[in-house]
Amino acid sequence: MKRVAVLGMPNTGKSTLFNRLTGAGAHVGNWPGVTVDLLSAKILLGDAMVEVVDLPGFYNLHGFSEDEQVVRRFLETQPVNLLLVVLNASQLDRQLALPLQLKDLGIPMVILLNMTDEAGRLGIRVDMARLEDALGGPVRALSAKFGQGLEGVKQELTKQLHQHPKLKQADPTAFDQDQRIEIELDALVNASVASPIHLPPSATDKLDRVLLHPWLGLPLFFLMMFLLFQAIYGLGTPLQDAMAWLLDHIKVDALDPLTAHWPAVLRSLVVEGIFDGLGTVLTFLPIIAVFFMLMAIIEDSGYLARAAFLTDALMSRLGLDGRAFVMQLMGFGCNVPAIMGTRIMRSSGLRALTMLIIPFSLCSARLQVIVFIVAATFSPVAAPVALFALYLTSFVAAFLTAFLFRKRYHSHEPLILELPPYRLPTWRFLGVESWRAVKQFLAGAGGFIVVGVLLVWFMTHFPFDAVPAGPDTLAGRLAALMAPVFAPLGIDALLSVALIFGFVAKEIVIGALAVIYSVGPDELSGILAGRLDWVQAFSFLLFTLIYTPCLSTVAAIKTESKSWRLALVAVAWPLLLAWTASFLFYQAARALA
Repeated sequence: MKRVAVLGMPNTGKSTLFNRLTGAGAHVGNWPGVTVDLLSAKILLGDAMVEVVDLPGFYNLHGFSEDEQVVRRFLETQPVNLLLVVLNASQLDRQLALPLQLKDLGIPMVILLNMTDEAGRLGIRVDMARLEDALGGPVRALSAKFGQGLEGVKQELTKQLHQHPKLKQADPTAFDQDQRIEIELDALVNASVASPIHLPPSATDKLDRVLLHPWLGLPLFFLMMFLLFQAIYGLGTPLQDAMAWLLDHIKVDALDPLTAHWPAVLRSLVVEGIFDGLGTVLTFLPIIAVFFMLMAIIEDSGYLARAAFLTDALMSRLGLDGRAFVMQLMGFGCNVPAIMGTRIMRSSGLRALTMLIIPFSLCSARLQVIVFIVAATFSPVAAPVALFALYLTSFVAAFLTAFLFRKRYHSHEPLILELPPYRLPTWRFLGVESWRAVKQFLAGAGGFIVVGVLLVWFMTHFPFDAVPAGPDTLAGRLAALMAPVFAPLGIDALLSVALIFGFVAKEIVIGALAVIYSVGPDELSGILAGRLDWVQAFSFLLFTLIYTPCLSTVAAIKTESKSWRLALVAVAWPLLLAWTASFLFYQAARALA
């Protein structure tokens, strides 16, 4: 099979092009270092099936960060037919060094000048014919974001693959040519790129004067995140109610009549176990889609890179840097890819400390638990405030962790960060990101949820002659055993059973509660509202937010750090911190009431 490798510096639109070419779900973001793992997909070009490999963004072949080492190892060991090199047309004075290095590998190249529309607005003109002569390969203009020029790229790839049908290995002597390339770069930029002496002020410059203001920058960032949660609650809750209404009609009009004459145990398993458990979880899909759509706006606009810049001074006092803050924000989607994203950090201490703080992020699994209980137990006015308070608490827990462990996992690696221009994401991109998040949630959590709700149903119904979820069932006995631990937190016995299953995956918690109380999402909200006051509810939410990350996250920490010790710390410390935080809050709130 023929193989094409997609290469480029961070923030050139490389992954956007990969998605456009292949239709794959590579994560796309407007900040440096978003691609941290090898992604590949197979497409048909002409009459040939081609494997397209998206490599991590890197600056040169001699870098020391892990993503740069990944690229070099790939080029040294994996033969390819063609290199597809993506450059930012408005930054060619810095980016042409990369294709000059790659040229010496002896592998055919196609060079794509992405973002030519931005370069044109800045008055930058490029002599593409001269670039082709100097680089020894075709040069094409492209707008990966809008898909302009994509068909021409596919045609050029088909043509080049036909001319170079054999896989080719990189020339190993080409990895040590820095001095010659630097001289050649200066000559090439002077000959082929014409830039104005003074670039005109841009909208990015004007926005940054406000959004990166030394005093206003951070308050504006947190205000923006507060508005984001207001929007999540305002847009997502009606959609969640609509999904719950649909599932309730399916249950009443179809499932109940179908199972009416089944044996009681089997009917309970299907209706109260599988359908109520999974149905309650499915009501969160609209919330997850809205959350990821709004986060994609912040990420793809270029504002996420500014968040790293704004928080770098604070994070440096905690032994971290702005990239750690960005990774924590990435963890709001899922902790696992955020853990993998720490590969862009060269220092092992910085990576380890960042891995410890990422699990405190309000990931999509925790989000569904928190939104459901907040909506059930807080008023519409107080709900967004409670949600934002938990969001801030996640940062406090992360910062406290970094402060306490900073001497154990220390680093002196400086932050080097490129701030991209602000861009408006397309509606297509937002739709793709929302769908990708929903699909990943279902694919990643589906198995855990099914197994979890079945186990919870069994524990709350065995022995089968006992009252469901009563003290004589397995769940009742386990709850009685755990009561001394959770009672000082205001968390009742049955809620503690759901938390125990949350050790496996947080997605199970709400499904487990639906099974424990043998109700659907609408009835579950009413039961929780009747059983919990706001103090008990917030204590439960604090514990859910902070305590031990899911098994997938723990496994990712072990794999990325290659340290069982760090993985054990990531399990034990959040559990201790969660109990302490919930205990202090609950006892203080009751004392002041």
